[in-house]
Amino acid sequence: MKNTLGDLNNHLFSQLERLSDEELTGERLAEEISRARAVTSVASQIIANGALVLEAKKLADDRMSAETVVPKMLEG
Repeated sequence: MKNTLGDLNNHLFSQLERLSDEELTGERLAEEISRARAVTSVASQIIANGALVLEAKKLADDRMSAETVVPKMLEG
């Protein structure tokens, strides 16, 4: 299975549509809210991982450049 950030975006908007259903009440609404929290938690981790991969790629691309500025948090 190969998912993309576009797929994640579609899942998030689908979840938003389900939460917007005005006919959803009581236990069904509570279940959907719980599901939304779980989806949000997983989505946040996917986005954080993507940001980390992108930052690592940037550092790898710049490693041979004498002009590279090391972020303060990485300076020794």
